[in-house]
Amino acid sequence: MTDNHLVKDETNTNDIITMGCRLNGYESEVIKNNLASQGITDIIVVNSCAVTAEAVRQTKQSIRRLSRDNPHKKIIVTGCAAQTEPQTFAEMEQVYKVVGNHEKLLPQTFSHILSDDCQEKILVNDIMSVSETAGHFAPNIQDKARSYLQIQNGCNHRCTFCIIPYGRGNSRSVPTGVVVDNIKRLVDHGTKEIILTGVDLTSWGQDLPTPLTLGYLVEKIFKLVPNLARLRLSSVDSIEIDDTLFDIMSYEKRFMPHLHLSLQSGDN
Repeated sequence: MTDNHLVKDETNTNDIITMGCRLNGYESEVIKNNLASQGITDIIVVNSCAVTAEAVRQTKQSIRRLSRDNPHKKIIVTGCAAQTEPQTFAEMEQVYKVVGNHEKLLPQTFSHILSDDCQEKILVNDIMSVSETAGHFAPNIQDKARSYLQIQNGCNHRCTFCIIPYGRGNSRSVPTGVVVDNIKRLVDHGTKEIILTGVDLTSWGQDLPTPLTLGYLVEKIFKLVPNLARLRLSSVDSIEIDDTLFDIMSYEKRFMPHLHLSLQSGDN
Protein backbone atom coordinates (compact mmCIF):
# COMPACT_ATOMS: atom_id res chain seq x y z
CA MET A 1 0.00 0.00 0.00
CA THR A 2 1.24 3.47 -0.82
CA ASP A 3 1.06 6.43 1.50
CA ASN A 4 0.74 9.45 -0.76
CA HIS A 5 1.28 12.91 0.61
CA LEU A 6 2.21 16.39 -0.50
CA VAL A 7 5.27 18.34 0.56
CA LYS A 8 4.21 21.91 -0.09
CA ASP A 9 6.90 24.58 -0.19
CA GLU A 10 5.05 27.82 0.41
CA THR A 11 8.17 29.91 -0.26
CA ASN A 12 8.68 28.98 -3.89
CA THR A 13 5.45 27.32 -5.10
CA ASN A 14 7.01 23.92 -5.78
CA ASP A 15 4.87 20.83 -5.11
CA ILE A 16 6.50 17.51 -4.22
CA ILE A 17 4.15 14.53 -4.33
CA THR A 18 5.44 11.56 -2.34
CA MET A 19 4.19 8.08 -3.18
CA GLY A 20 4.95 5.10 -0.97
CA CYS A 21 7.37 4.66 1.89
CA ARG A 22 8.80 6.82 4.65
CA LEU A 23 12.18 6.73 2.95
CA ASN A 24 10.64 8.45 -0.05
CA GLY A 25 9.18 11.01 2.32
CA TYR A 26 12.60 11.68 3.79
CA GLU A 27 14.08 12.07 0.32
CA SER A 28 11.30 14.43 -0.75
CA GLU A 29 12.46 16.77 2.00
CA VAL A 30 15.97 16.60 0.55
CA ILE A 31 14.62 17.43 -2.91
CA LYS A 32 12.62 20.35 -1.50
CA ASN A 33 15.74 21.77 0.15
CA ASN A 34 17.82 21.32 -3.00
CA LEU A 35 15.23 23.14 -5.10
CA ALA A 36 15.06 26.00 -2.61
CA SER A 37 18.85 26.35 -2.43
CA GLN A 38 18.99 26.73 -6.22
CA GLY A 39 16.10 29.15 -6.44
CA ILE A 40 14.01 26.77 -8.58
CA THR A 41 10.31 27.61 -8.52
CA ASP A 42 6.96 26.61 -9.94
CA ILE A 43 7.54 22.92 -10.72
CA ILE A 44 5.97 19.64 -9.59
CA VAL A 45 8.09 16.66 -8.56
CA VAL A 46 6.36 13.28 -8.30
CA ASN A 47 8.47 10.96 -6.13
CA SER A 48 7.04 7.61 -7.25
CA CYS A 49 6.71 4.12 -5.80
CA ALA A 50 7.07 0.78 -7.58
CA VAL A 51 6.38 -1.68 -4.77
CA THR A 52 3.20 -2.93 -6.51
CA ALA A 53 1.53 -2.54 -9.89
CA GLU A 54 -1.16 -0.55 -8.08
CA ALA A 55 1.45 1.90 -6.83
CA VAL A 56 2.63 2.50 -10.39
CA ARG A 57 -0.97 2.94 -11.55
CA GLN A 58 -1.61 5.49 -8.81
CA THR A 59 1.52 7.39 -9.82
CA LYS A 60 0.27 7.68 -13.41
CA GLN A 61 -3.17 8.73 -12.19
CA SER A 62 -1.66 11.43 -9.99
CA ILE A 63 0.44 12.76 -12.86
CA ARG A 64 -2.63 13.15 -15.10
CA ARG A 65 -4.59 14.88 -12.33
CA LEU A 66 -1.71 17.21 -11.49
CA SER A 67 -1.33 18.16 -15.13
CA ARG A 68 -5.03 19.03 -15.41
CA ASP A 69 -4.96 21.10 -12.23
CA ASN A 70 -1.61 22.80 -12.95
CA PRO A 71 -1.27 23.15 -16.74
CA HIS A 72 1.44 25.83 -16.40
CA LYS A 73 3.78 23.73 -14.24
CA LYS A 74 6.45 21.32 -15.46
CA ILE A 75 6.09 17.82 -14.00
CA ILE A 76 9.24 15.86 -13.17
CA VAL A 77 8.87 12.18 -12.23
CA THR A 78 11.43 10.45 -10.04
CA GLY A 79 11.52 7.64 -7.45
CA CYS A 80 11.40 3.86 -7.80
CA ALA A 81 8.84 3.65 -10.62
CA ALA A 82 10.82 6.20 -12.63
CA GLN A 83 13.95 4.12 -12.03
CA THR A 84 12.40 0.80 -13.08
CA GLU A 85 10.12 2.07 -15.87
CA PRO A 86 11.66 5.30 -17.18
CA GLN A 87 10.38 4.86 -20.72
CA THR A 88 6.81 4.35 -19.52
CA PHE A 89 6.76 7.76 -17.87
CA ALA A 90 8.76 9.47 -20.61
CA GLU A 91 6.00 8.52 -23.05
CA MET A 92 3.39 10.35 -20.98
CA GLU A 93 2.66 13.72 -22.58
CA GLN A 94 2.15 15.29 -19.15
CA VAL A 95 5.72 14.50 -18.05
CA TYR A 96 8.53 16.98 -18.68
CA LYS A 97 11.50 14.91 -17.40
CA VAL A 98 12.18 11.52 -15.78
CA VAL A 99 14.91 11.38 -13.12
CA GLY A 100 16.47 8.32 -11.46
CA ASN A 101 16.64 7.51 -7.75
CA HIS A 102 20.32 8.39 -7.43
CA GLU A 103 20.14 11.50 -9.56
CA LYS A 104 17.16 12.96 -7.68
CA LEU A 105 19.31 13.55 -4.58
CA LEU A 106 22.19 15.31 -6.33
CA PRO A 107 21.93 19.09 -5.81
CA GLN A 108 22.82 19.91 -9.43
CA THR A 109 20.28 17.58 -11.08
CA PHE A 110 17.22 19.81 -11.23
CA SER A 111 19.06 22.94 -12.36
CA HIS A 112 20.59 20.80 -15.12
CA ILE A 113 17.38 19.23 -16.42
CA LEU A 114 15.57 22.58 -16.35
CA SER A 115 18.29 24.33 -18.37
CA ASP A 116 17.97 24.96 -22.08
CA ASP A 117 21.08 22.84 -22.66
CA CYS A 118 19.43 19.63 -21.43
CA GLN A 119 17.78 17.92 -24.39
CA GLU A 120 17.28 14.39 -23.01
CA LYS A 121 13.96 13.59 -21.37
CA ILE A 122 15.32 10.67 -19.29
CA LEU A 123 18.11 11.08 -16.72
CA VAL A 124 18.25 7.58 -15.22
CA ASN A 125 21.51 5.68 -14.78
CA ASP A 126 22.26 2.09 -13.69
CA ILE A 127 21.28 2.02 -10.01
CA MET A 128 23.36 -1.13 -9.45
CA SER A 129 26.51 0.86 -10.17
CA VAL A 130 25.90 3.23 -7.24
CA SER A 131 28.19 2.47 -4.31
CA GLU A 132 28.33 5.74 -2.39
CA THR A 133 26.29 7.12 0.48
CA ALA A 134 25.97 10.72 -0.63
CA GLY A 135 25.74 13.93 1.37
CA HIS A 136 21.95 13.86 1.39
CA PHE A 137 22.14 11.54 4.39
CA ALA A 138 22.79 14.58 6.57
CA PRO A 139 19.43 15.23 8.24
CA ASN A 140 17.38 18.35 7.83
CA ILE A 141 17.29 20.12 11.18
CA GLN A 142 13.73 21.13 11.96
CA ASP A 143 11.84 22.08 15.10
CA LYS A 144 10.16 18.72 15.46
CA ALA A 145 9.93 16.30 18.36
CA ARG A 146 10.48 13.39 15.96
CA SER A 147 12.95 13.17 13.08
CA TYR A 148 13.71 10.49 10.50
CA LEU A 149 17.32 9.61 9.71
CA GLN A 150 18.22 7.50 6.70
CA ILE A 151 21.10 5.18 7.56
CA GLN A 152 20.89 2.68 4.70
CA ASN A 153 19.73 2.36 1.10
CA GLY A 154 19.26 -0.51 -1.35
CA CYS A 155 18.86 -4.25 -0.82
CA ASN A 156 21.00 -7.31 -1.56
CA HIS A 157 18.09 -9.77 -1.44
CA ARG A 158 16.53 -10.91 -4.70
CA CYS A 159 13.06 -12.05 -3.65
CA THR A 160 11.10 -13.23 -6.68
CA PHE A 161 8.10 -11.02 -5.86
CA CYS A 162 10.03 -7.79 -5.16
CA ILE A 163 11.23 -5.15 -7.62
CA ILE A 164 12.69 -2.78 -5.03
CA PRO A 165 16.39 -3.78 -5.45
CA TYR A 166 16.09 -2.73 -9.10
CA GLY A 167 14.73 0.62 -8.02
CA ARG A 168 17.15 1.18 -5.14
CA GLY A 169 20.29 -0.78 -6.01
CA ASN A 170 22.50 -2.83 -3.73
CA SER A 171 22.67 -2.27 0.03
CA ARG A 172 24.75 0.73 1.10
CA SER A 173 25.34 1.79 4.70
CA VAL A 174 26.08 5.16 6.25
CA PRO A 175 29.18 4.82 8.50
CA THR A 176 28.69 4.75 12.26
CA GLY A 177 30.41 8.08 12.91
CA VAL A 178 28.25 9.91 10.37
CA VAL A 179 25.06 8.46 11.85
CA VAL A 180 26.05 9.39 15.41
CA ASP A 181 27.13 12.92 14.42
CA ASN A 182 23.82 13.54 12.66
CA ILE A 183 21.83 12.27 15.64
CA LYS A 184 23.83 14.56 17.95
CA ARG A 185 22.99 17.53 15.71
CA LEU A 186 19.28 16.70 15.76
CA VAL A 187 19.19 16.17 19.52
CA ASP A 188 21.09 19.43 20.09
CA HIS A 189 18.32 21.19 18.12
CA GLY A 190 15.54 19.75 20.24
CA THR A 191 14.64 16.42 18.64
CA LYS A 192 13.36 13.95 21.23
CA GLU A 193 12.84 10.90 19.05
CA ILE A 194 14.93 9.57 16.15
CA ILE A 195 13.50 7.04 13.69
CA LEU A 196 16.15 5.10 11.78
CA THR A 197 15.01 4.31 8.26
CA GLY A 198 16.27 2.54 5.15
CA VAL A 199 15.27 0.03 2.49
CA ASP A 200 16.59 -3.08 4.29
CA LEU A 201 17.43 -1.65 7.70
CA THR A 202 18.70 -4.85 9.33
CA SER A 203 21.33 -5.26 6.59
CA TRP A 204 23.02 -2.06 7.79
CA GLY A 205 26.78 -2.48 8.19
CA GLN A 206 27.31 -5.62 6.13
CA ASP A 207 28.89 -3.66 3.26
CA LEU A 208 31.26 -1.59 5.42
CA PRO A 209 35.05 -2.31 5.32
CA THR A 210 34.64 -4.09 8.66
CA PRO A 211 31.18 -5.71 8.59
CA LEU A 212 28.96 -4.59 11.46
CA THR A 213 25.39 -5.20 12.64
CA LEU A 214 22.43 -2.95 13.29
CA GLY A 215 22.64 -3.94 16.96
CA TYR A 216 26.19 -2.59 17.08
CA LEU A 217 25.02 0.74 15.64
CA VAL A 218 22.07 1.07 18.03
CA GLU A 219 24.32 0.25 20.99
CA LYS A 220 26.80 2.95 19.89
CA ILE A 221 24.00 5.50 19.49
CA PHE A 222 22.74 4.97 23.03
CA LYS A 223 26.28 5.10 24.43
CA LEU A 224 27.50 8.15 22.50
CA VAL A 225 24.26 10.17 22.58
CA PRO A 226 23.14 9.77 26.21
CA ASN A 227 20.67 12.66 25.98
CA LEU A 228 18.68 11.03 23.17
CA ALA A 229 15.25 10.41 24.69
CA ARG A 230 13.85 7.84 22.26
CA LEU A 231 15.04 5.70 19.35
CA ARG A 232 12.69 3.89 17.00
CA LEU A 233 13.26 1.59 14.01
CA SER A 234 11.18 1.59 10.85
CA SER A 235 10.57 -1.68 8.97
CA VAL A 236 12.91 -4.54 9.86
CA ASP A 237 13.48 -8.06 8.56
CA SER A 238 12.90 -10.14 11.69
CA ILE A 239 15.17 -13.00 10.62
CA GLU A 240 18.11 -10.58 10.41
CA ILE A 241 17.80 -9.15 13.95
CA ASP A 242 21.16 -9.84 15.65
CA ASP A 243 21.67 -10.86 19.29
CA THR A 244 22.88 -7.42 20.38
CA LEU A 245 19.79 -5.72 18.97
CA PHE A 246 17.54 -8.35 20.56
CA ASP A 247 19.15 -7.72 23.95
CA ILE A 248 18.72 -3.94 23.55
CA MET A 249 15.03 -4.46 22.84
CA SER A 250 14.79 -6.32 26.16
CA TYR A 251 16.46 -3.83 28.53
CA GLU A 252 16.89 -0.38 26.94
CA LYS A 253 14.02 1.87 28.03
CA ARG A 254 14.87 4.48 25.37
CA PHE A 255 14.28 1.92 22.60
CA MET A 256 10.66 2.22 21.50
CA PRO A 257 8.74 -1.10 21.79
CA HIS A 258 7.45 -0.94 18.24
CA LEU A 259 8.53 -2.92 15.19
CA HIS A 260 7.05 -3.01 11.71
CA LEU A 261 7.77 -6.54 10.50
CA SER A 262 7.74 -7.50 6.82
CA LEU A 263 5.92 -10.83 7.01
CA GLN A 264 4.41 -10.97 3.50
CA SER A 265 1.61 -13.57 3.57
CA GLY A 266 2.63 -14.99 6.94
CA ASP A 267 2.71 -18.54 5.47
CA ASN A 268 5.44 -20.52 7.23
